[in-house]
Amino acid sequence: MSAQHLDLIVIKAHSETSQIKALELARPDGEPLPPWQPGSHVKVRLPDGDERSYSLINSARDPTATVQPRTYRLGVRLEEASRGGSRYMHGLQVGDVVQVSSPTNNFVLDASPRPIVLLAGGIGITPLISMAAQLAAQGSPFRMIYAGRSLAHLAFVDEVNRSANGNLTLHTDDRSGLFDVNGLMASLQDGEPLYVCGPTPMIDAAIATARQLGWPTDRLRFEHFTAAAPAPGDRAFEVVLKNSGRSFTVPPDKSILDVLIEAGVDPLYDCKRGDCGICQTGVIEGEPDHRDYILSDAEKASGKVMQICVSRAKTARLVLDL
Repeated sequence: MSAQHLDLIVIKAHSETSQIKALELARPDGEPLPPWQPGSHVKVRLPDGDERSYSLINSARDPTATVQPRTYRLGVRLEEASRGGSRYMHGLQVGDVVQVSSPTNNFVLDASPRPIVLLAGGIGITPLISMAAQLAAQGSPFRMIYAGRSLAHLAFVDEVNRSANGNLTLHTDDRSGLFDVNGLMASLQDGEPLYVCGPTPMIDAAIATARQLGWPTDRLRFEHFTAAAPAPGDRAFEVVLKNSGRSFTVPPDKSILDVLIEAGVDPLYDCKRGDCGICQTGVIEGEPDHRDYILSDAEKASGKVMQICVSRAKTARLVLDL
């Protein structure tokens, strides 16, 4: 394990809902952990060597709470189609030791002269709790909407309410129907920025609406928790690395990134969801099948770059600038 990873012990573990577990991690010696900012996440190493990313939670309206934190707090949803990550996390008990990366932030809360709107769907509440706490501590104007299937499915509600300092609206599908992302965005005035974290349909609706309304690219900020899944009709294809000439077959149920990692190649990556841009790679030959949330329409049309954690190939062969 590299020096950028920490061996942390589970000091608290409890169920927030039937599907969401809260975990608190600390150094065995109790010393401070690396600092972080709202929107940050850590990667937890699984027993098979794979990693999963989880947002850090801070609900204290204290600007210094994340400067020298003694603990890292996570919220983990048990996924019905779990590939092992959420089941492993839900199985952790007090006293267990886990390997955790230093914090990384691809979902930065930027200062704004306009009121900020925070929209959370389900487990997407975890990074937004910290944003609400910071905005409240700074006295910055904001409002927060937390949507889920029912009250029983909403985790951390009391904490969120305290963090939001009276600026929280709860929405449950069983009482009010699916949340209207389009309606919310159409109602925003004077360039109010929107931060969204939640399931893929919520993110997709926000992206589509932003394009429809002609929003500038930096007005909508988002992060989602759903890893890429095979799509109907996905086929195997060949990937060739320009620098070494090595060739790999990418099967329908694996990403380019996964195949390269398994082969001992060490490409840069982080989210594995197509929304951070860190694994972006140049394309020398072939046509990518873009499935990311990062590239503009023009960049996708050019076919010159791709996100290898989620995107695939429309042609039988890709040559990458790796």
